[in-house]
Amino acid sequence: MQRTIIVGDIHGCADELQLLLRRCGHTKGDRVVLAGDLVAKGPDSQGVVQFARENGVLAVLGNHDAFALGHRHDAHKQYHQGRRSYLASLRPADWEYLQSLPLYLDLGPPRPGELDYFVVHAGVVPGVPLEKQRREHLLNLRSIADTGEPTSRLLLRCPWAARWHGPGKVIFGHDAVRGLQQWPLALGIDTGCVYGRLLTALILPEGEIVQLAALRRYAAR
Repeated sequence: MQRTIIVGDIHGCADELQLLLRRCGHTKGDRVVLAGDLVAKGPDSQGVVQFARENGVLAVLGNHDAFALGHRHDAHKQYHQGRRSYLASLRPADWEYLQSLPLYLDLGPPRPGELDYFVVHAGVVPGVPLEKQRREHLLNLRSIADTGEPTSRLLLRCPWAARWHGPGKVIFGHDAVRGLQQWPLALGIDTGCVYGRLLTALILPEGEIVQLAALRRYAAR
């Protein structure tokens, strides 16, 4: 079976991405998948997107990637106002890559007979088929309130992933405050690299988790 490396939120931490892939023993035959939020907050958003598009890396759209696309035409204005935004560093090919990103990916089973693995950026609402999930939830979901309401708010006792019972196993990012989340059918791998913590990868089919400490803290929450 093809080896797959799924990486949590990178947020422009291009050096850490390269170092983590090296630690994972990455080769050209591996399938690399990014769980969204390639850009914003970190030092080299353009470098992350360029690496992804030039190396056939798969990714899902994150909320910060979606924000960038929504403000694409502001990049030139922000640069000339003296605020060198990461938006100004992105090239036409980078924008095309971000524009092409899906809201979720079905990776299939790591081995024959195993569960399908899905990658989303933020979350999925339990009981709703993946193809019927709302865009806002795929990009922003963090919790399911006691009332059953899906929300982007961080309700520490109510992570959506604790209630996910399938079908399939979901790998997601977006939730750096909770950090590494290991639930029976969901795995959260946003461990706050851009905040000076860790960049995390899941290697399939082994199920191995590999982490790398951030080189420094690039942003505050």
